[in-house]
Amino acid sequence: MSVIDFTKTPVAELFGSNCFSNAVMKERLPKNIYKEILAVQAGERELTLTVAEVVAAVMRDWAISKGASHYTHWFQPLTGLTAEKHDSFISPTGDGKVIMEFSGKELVKGEPDASSFPSGGLRATFEARGYTAWDVTSPAFLKQDPTGTTLCIPTAFISYYGQALDKKVPLLKSVDALSVQAIRVLRALGNETSKRLITTVGPEQEYFLVDKEYFDKRPDLLLTGRTVFGVLPAKGQEMEDHYFGALKEKVAGFMRELNTELWKVGIPAKTQHNEVAPNQFEIAPVFLNSTAAVDANQLVMETIRTVARRHGMEGLLHEKPFAGVNGSGKHNNWSMATDDGINLFDPGENPEANARFLLFAAAVIEAVDRYALLIRASVATSGNDHRLGANEAPPAIVSIFFGGPLTEIFDNIAEGKNSGKTESGALIKLGVTSLPALPKDVSDRNRTSPFAFTGNKFEFRMVGSSQSIATPNTYLNAAVAQVLKEYADKLEKASNKNEAIQGIIKESYSKHKRVVFNGNGYTDEWVREAERRGLPNVKNAVDALSVLIRSETIALFEEHRIFTKEESESRYHIYLEKYSKQINIEAGITIELARRSIFPAASDFSAKLAKDAAALAAIGAVSSAQEKRAKRIAELSSELFDETAKLETVLGEAQDTVDVQAQAKAYFEKVRPAMDNVRDKVDALEKLVSKNAWPLPGYEELLFKL
Repeated sequence: MSVIDFTKTPVAELFGSNCFSNAVMKERLPKNIYKEILAVQAGERELTLTVAEVVAAVMRDWAISKGASHYTHWFQPLTGLTAEKHDSFISPTGDGKVIMEFSGKELVKGEPDASSFPSGGLRATFEARGYTAWDVTSPAFLKQDPTGTTLCIPTAFISYYGQALDKKVPLLKSVDALSVQAIRVLRALGNETSKRLITTVGPEQEYFLVDKEYFDKRPDLLLTGRTVFGVLPAKGQEMEDHYFGALKEKVAGFMRELNTELWKVGIPAKTQHNEVAPNQFEIAPVFLNSTAAVDANQLVMETIRTVARRHGMEGLLHEKPFAGVNGSGKHNNWSMATDDGINLFDPGENPEANARFLLFAAAVIEAVDRYALLIRASVATSGNDHRLGANEAPPAIVSIFFGGPLTEIFDNIAEGKNSGKTESGALIKLGVTSLPALPKDVSDRNRTSPFAFTGNKFEFRMVGSSQSIATPNTYLNAAVAQVLKEYADKLEKASNKNEAIQGIIKESYSKHKRVVFNGNGYTDEWVREAERRGLPNVKNAVDALSVLIRSETIALFEEHRIFTKEESESRYHIYLEKYSKQINIEAGITIELARRSIFPAASDFSAKLAKDAAALAAIGAVSSAQEKRAKRIAELSSELFDETAKLETVLGEAQDTVDVQAQAKAYFEKVRPAMDNVRDKVDALEKLVSKNAWPLPGYEELLFKL
C-alpha cells in the first residue's frame, strides 16, 4: 500500500478512520444506545442483546461502507499471538441471492475451535468448544490488505466451563480488582467523586529491521527469530552513532507507512527513532487504557512485520536476535488514574495530593518487594533469558528507582524526621500541614532500573519485545491490589485518618525500602548489594515461573478472582511447555545448519586450501600459511561434528522427558549449553572460512545493510 499524502488527507482526518471508536459510535448510534454502551464500558451495566443488536447493525453498515466482506472475533490465546476466524456477512435468501447480515448475537459471542490452543490441562484435546466474548473496552477496527477488508472485534476467550484461555480475561479481572481496592482507599481519603480506576499503559516497542534478501537466507531467523550463529563485524555499536541518528531513507519510508497504518486503526503512534544497536528502532504510542493498549501493542507488532515486508525488509521482535549487541525490550509505562481524571502518581502541588501520591507510591514499593518473584515471572521467556542482565537491559533483580528527592522524603517519613521545609521540629502530617510540593520531574531517569518512577508513571523495563504486555500488567495489578486492600482495611477502621496514613506509609516503607535502588543496576556491585539486602536474583525463566504454583501466589489470584488454582497451575504448564518448545526448535535448527550447511562448507574450503597448499609446494613455493589454516579449519570441523553429536544426544534426552518441569530444566541446563558449544565452533570457523564460501549472510549484512 502507498503512503497517504498528508497534504491531501490531513492526519487528523485519517486518524481512526478504520476504528469503530466511541467517536464513531456517538455519531452513528442512537443517543440512548450510545449512553448504554458508555455505561457498559464503565462497568455500571451489563450489555443486553437489545443494545447489541443495534450496535451490530451500525457496525456492519460502517464496515461494509469501507469495503469489509468478513468479520472476525480477534482474540489473544495463550500462544502469546493473536487469533482470528473469519466469517462473511453474507446470508442466503433462498432465491439464489444473499443479503449482508450481522446480528447482536454474532457480535457478542463467537465459537472458535478451542482444542488446538494451549490450555495447560484445563481441557482434553477432544473438547473443542470455546467461546469468544466482545470486549467493549477496546474498539473494533478494520484490517486492510490488497485482497480485502475485515472487521476485527476484540474479544475475550474462555472455555466451555468458563475458564480463561487467553490473556485478556485475567487482565480485565485484574483491572477490576485494582479498581475496587483503589476506590476504597480514595474513599477513606475523602474522595467521593471518583467511581472507578483506570490503569493506563504506553508500551515502547523495540525491534530490528533486516534486509529481506539476507533474512531469507537465514533459516534460524526464519524459524526462531534469532541467529543461533554469527560473529560480530569489526564495527558493532561501540561508536554509539546509530542511537537517535538520522533515519535512512528506506527506514523513514517504512516508518511513515507504519504510522499511517497504525493511525488509521486509532493507535496514537507518537515517537520513533533509531535505537542503540545497528538496524534497531523504537516506536512508542500515547497512553491508552490497559486493555486497549494490550490490543494496540499486538497490532503494532503485527503491523511492523507486515509493513516491513512491503519495503523489502523483515521486522525482528525477538529479545536477542543478535549476540554481542543490544537486545530489544518493551518498556511498559504503567499508571493509575480515576474516571474523573486524577492521576494517582502525580505528585501534585498541595498537601492533600501529596498525601495521596505518597500513599499510592508506597503501595507500589511494597507490592514490588513482596511480589518481586511474581513480577519477575511475568517477563520469564526463553528470549528474555538472553537479554536480562546483559549490558542493555535491567538485571533479573527486581528493584525500584525513585531518585534522590523522593527517596529522601520517604526516608524522612520512615524515620519520623521533618522534611526540611516544615516548621522547625514539626513532623510531617500528611494532608494537613506543609508537606513540600513536589516538582513534576522529581528525579533524573534511570535506564538501568527494571522498575523506575518517571514523573507520573512507572516504567517497567523488564518486559521482552516479543511479549504480550497483558501478563506483566495482570500480575502488577494483582500485586498492587492486594497491598491497597490491606491499606483500605486499616484506613476504614482508623479514627484519625491523618495518623493512619502517616503510620501506613512509615510502616510500609520501613519494611520494604530494600527494593528501592537509585544506582547503576548494570554493575556487579549492585548484584552483591542486592544479595546483601535479600533481594531475589532469578536468572532464568524456568526457575522464575515456579512462583506461579506457590500457595501464596494462588491465594493472591484467588483472593481477587483473577485466576482459580487450576488456571494458575495451567499457565505454569503452558509457559514451561512454550519454553521447551522454543529451545527445541532452536536446537533443531542449530543441528541442521551445523550438519547441512556449516560442516560441508568448512570441509570444502579446508580441502581447497589443502589442495592449493599442495600445488604451491609442488612448485617449491611456501605454503605453511595455507597448511596451518587448512589444518585449523579441519580441527574445528571435527570438533563441530563432535559437539553437534553431543547436542543431538542431550536434545533427544530432553525430548523424552515426560514431566513438564523436568523437561524445561533439561532444556535450560543441558540443551542450551550444548547449543552454545556448537555455536563456539561455528563462530570460530566463520572467522577462518572465506566470506564467499560461508553459507550464511553474516552480521555485517544483517546489521548494516538496508
